[in-house]
Amino acid sequence: MTTRSRADRGIRTTVIALGAAGLTVIAAGAVLDVLWLLGIGVWGVIAAMVLELVYRP
Repeated sequence: MTTRSRADRGIRTTVIALGAAGLTVIAAGAVLDVLWLLGIGVWGVIAAMVLELVYRP
């Protein structure tokens, strides 16, 4: 198993934080029944996925 560089860990942390924030906003939007909050959460999760796909360590 190879060790990850500081940049790899930084990107991984960013992806996890962005995905977790997106899922939290989606859950809040679903509970409050607010569509624009759901949309922001979905875009956050999409951004996390795109970042993970583009930057594959």
